[in-house]
Amino acid sequence: MGDTIKLSRRNFIIGTGATGLTIGILASCSPGESADTPTPPMADAEPVPEVNAWVHIKPDDTVTIRIARSEMGQGTLTGLAQLVAEELECDWEKVTTEYPTPGENLARDRVWRDFSTGGSRGIRGSHDYVREGGAAARLMLIQAAATRWGVPVSECSVAKGVITHGPSGDTLTYGAVADDASKITPPTDITLKDPSEWTIIGQPKQRLDTVDKTTGAQKYGSDIMLDGMLNAAIKQPPKRGATLASFDESAIADMPGVRKVVEIDGQFPGVAVVADYWWQAKTALDALPIEWTPGEGSDFSSSAFEAELDEGLEAEEAFVGNKIGDVDAAFDSAAQIVEARYNAPLQNHACMEPMNATAIWTEDKCEVWCPTQNGEAALAAAAEAAEIPIAQCDVHKLLLGGGFGRRGMNDYVTQVVKIAKQMPGTPVKLLWTREEDMEHGFYHPITKARCQGALDADGNLTGLKIRISGQSILSGLMPQALNDGMDAFAFQGLLPSGVDARAEDQTLKYTFPAVLFDHAMRNPPVRPGFWRGVNANQNAIYLECFMDELAHAAGRDPLEFRLAHTQDSPQLAAVLQAVADKSGWGAEDGLSRGLCAFYSFGSYTAACAEVTVSEEGELKIHRIVAATDPGYAVNPQQIDAQVAGSFVYGLSAALYEEVTFEDGEVQQKNFNTYPSMRIAAMPEVETIVMPSGGFWGGVGEPTIAVAAPAVLNAIYAATGKRIRQLPLKDQSLRDA
Repeated sequence: MGDTIKLSRRNFIIGTGATGLTIGILASCSPGESADTPTPPMADAEPVPEVNAWVHIKPDDTVTIRIARSEMGQGTLTGLAQLVAEELECDWEKVTTEYPTPGENLARDRVWRDFSTGGSRGIRGSHDYVREGGAAARLMLIQAAATRWGVPVSECSVAKGVITHGPSGDTLTYGAVADDASKITPPTDITLKDPSEWTIIGQPKQRLDTVDKTTGAQKYGSDIMLDGMLNAAIKQPPKRGATLASFDESAIADMPGVRKVVEIDGQFPGVAVVADYWWQAKTALDALPIEWTPGEGSDFSSSAFEAELDEGLEAEEAFVGNKIGDVDAAFDSAAQIVEARYNAPLQNHACMEPMNATAIWTEDKCEVWCPTQNGEAALAAAAEAAEIPIAQCDVHKLLLGGGFGRRGMNDYVTQVVKIAKQMPGTPVKLLWTREEDMEHGFYHPITKARCQGALDADGNLTGLKIRISGQSILSGLMPQALNDGMDAFAFQGLLPSGVDARAEDQTLKYTFPAVLFDHAMRNPPVRPGFWRGVNANQNAIYLECFMDELAHAAGRDPLEFRLAHTQDSPQLAAVLQAVADKSGWGAEDGLSRGLCAFYSFGSYTAACAEVTVSEEGELKIHRIVAATDPGYAVNPQQIDAQVAGSFVYGLSAALYEEVTFEDGEVQQKNFNTYPSMRIAAMPEVETIVMPSGGFWGGVGEPTIAVAAPAVLNAIYAATGKRIRQLPLKDQSLRDA
């Protein structure tokens, strides 16, 4: 009875599917109905005594840890709470979390600092100051108890939220002294625990949001209901660059529930219908005659853009991202030159929860409730759209039904505020349709690569060139961040060390005698975005699949060939060797194996995929062994779940996902034409968490990059055929 059962999400879903688990879906309430009606977060919450900005403690010893970063399924709320609780020395069983608002942050001189959650930085970008917040609160609470007893602080200790006076044995709980502690000046001289002292950090704690998600109690943006709230549906220009010409409001004036038709101008234009219920708004919008005026990009075609990408591969001019040694000399003296070309398509974030936000606007105040990856950016967007000083606006963050980088953009926030502004004092919830969500994303950039390697007579790699041709994210989103026109993001995972401290977590960890990595920027009229893992995903394919090609061309084992280039990176060698050992690299058991190792977002990752390919070309991915070294592992159980989830995302992209345009219009408008991984196709994922300490790496994105290359290399091992174009659903895996 005391045995622990380890049940993966995959096996749980398979098991419950087999036994017929039934989950009831409640019908939507009508306006005014109160039964189980979701309310805005913290709307009716009683104030909790604040020890400091990070720690609030109730008299019953409940500890509320305030977290600025966003939760989108990655476990950031729990991980950051562990960091604070570790230094606070509270009882973990009494911990809960809540979001402060970005408006509060602004009013308090940004005491919570950064609200942005992306680039796998939720924990690694704030671990130091949130731990300091917990440590400061602990010192204040102990001081409050010592003052009450009239004893020196040095005679007091604390464990699990109970302060003990050593000589007398007297005790006080945190809840009993929280109010007194809040009046003490916070200390500035703080010493954090040594990792050897951690008892909460590094432990597989259950996520704090699991129960509410399991029971359905968790509220997302689309669940928000406010008194008197109306609902809006939106239609945006279907073609790139098109603008609104006209619409005939009279055609839907008598339709049920319709309250108003609103034109949205500016950077994110469209037409919205506001109605009592969302389906009424959507139905009326479908019936609304709308005319659009074509603009630049309205004739864009993906197939035509292929020629521009190919031209970039041969262009004389390109931005140099990494140059080491004399690569020309290496190629001039090469005994063998290997060349291959790869491509990575446009892709959609495809969050399960479509874009949505709720807003109330008056002449002197604007409030927004929304799922966002950057509360401060959402606040800025709301204030700009509201045309009200930012100090008179606020954003209430909600848990995200998928983010992946998409909800780092705030187009839907701008739109809902502009709609609400036309209906002062009335709450309005904007919910995009799935089709709008698919057609108006910020897409993963499209690129191609020409890879060239020089081998000497002994099969040693003497020179490596990778020319990337394609889209720049920064040029499309924030051109001011370009470095003399170059987008450093294009070289994620391939950058030289020491060039830019901000990019040190995306550097090349292999050691090569000579390299030249450059980028011919070719931008289609499609807005790009930071898609989970960003450019590390395709760069890992270009580097790691080509490394496999070079190994085979040199007649060397792909594992040995890679390890020969890790002499300056023992961490990369360690994760690579770990997956090879765990998977049985070299075994003759009817399975074909492929390797990949990559460094991105500050973490070392590797994968070994085990596959079979039938004579008819049908792929079966049996198992993926994945190793990750993030430096410190805050919650190993959550890392295991994150790695498995990232393979779902990465393999979905590799196998099925591609966005194409014809006459300026997206062709994939729903999940029937943009599918994701089904449970029957998902392999077993075995995760090796091997933190080496000394640094803080990311978890949510790094292992996405190793998914596709490991599988592509395994397919070659099975068939002898190289697949260099994604997605795999469009490729023949065996020669006819």
